[in-house]
Amino acid sequence: MRSPQADVYHSASSWRQPCPPAASAERSTLVERTAERILALDHGRLLVGIDGFTAAGKTSFGHELAEWISAAGRPVLRATLDDFKKPWKDRHLYDRESGEGYYRNAYDYEAVKSLLLDPCRSPEATSCVLCSIDPLTQRDHSSEVTPLGADAVLIVDGVFAFRPEINTYWDFRIWLQVDPELSVRRGAERDQDWAGSDAESIHRNRYLVAEHIYLREADPLPMMDLVIDNAEFTRPQLVTP
Repeated sequence: MRSPQADVYHSASSWRQPCPPAASAERSTLVERTAERILALDHGRLLVGIDGFTAAGKTSFGHELAEWISAAGRPVLRATLDDFKKPWKDRHLYDRESGEGYYRNAYDYEAVKSLLLDPCRSPEATSCVLCSIDPLTQRDHSSEVTPLGADAVLIVDGVFAFRPEINTYWDFRIWLQVDPELSVRRGAERDQDWAGSDAESIHRNRYLVAEHIYLREADPLPMMDLVIDNAEFTRPQLVTP
C-alpha cells in the first residue's frame, strides 16, 4: 500500500526557487534511487547535505529529492545555507567580497548549528528554524519556527556544506559535479538580474576562488556517499555508485 504524501516545509526566504518539472525519465530515476538509499538508512530523523560548485543545481536537486521522499510518507524540511549568511549591514567588520573573504566570513555557522542542525540532531527538539537572514531582503526570520517530526528528513543544499564546522551533522552527503567554467557561466546567467555586468566577475573572482580554497582545505569529495555529474540536467550521471 502506498504511503500518503507527507508535508514538505520550505524556508521563508525570498531567495527560494520553485521545484523544477520532471526533466527526463533518466533524471527522475536517479532522484528516486537516491531517495530510496536515504530512506533505507533509518526510520528516524535524517540529515542530508547537498554540495557542489555555485550553480551546480543543488537547490533544484534538493527540491526534487524532497518530492520523492515526501511521496514515500516522510515529512521533509528544505533549507539552504544561503539563508544563514551574516547580514550585509555588518560587512564593514570583515571582508566578504574577495574569494578568500567569502570563504572565511560570509556564512554564519553558529546560526546554522544553533537554529537548524542542533535541533534536528536532538531527539527532544520539536521545532527548528529554516531561515536566519533572508539574503535578498535581509529580513530576520530567526524567530520563525517549523515543526520537526521524529521521522523528518532535513535536506540542506549549499556551498561549503562539508566544512569542518558542520560536516559531522550529516547522515548522507551528495556532491553535484560540474566543470568550474560551467559553474561560472550558469551562475552569471542566473544572477544577471541583481549583479548585472558584474555577474561573471563575481562568480569567477569571488565564488570560484572560494570553492578552490574549500576543495584544498576541506577536501570534501572523499567523504561523499554519492557524486553525480550534473552537467546535463536531463542526463545526470552517477560518478560513484
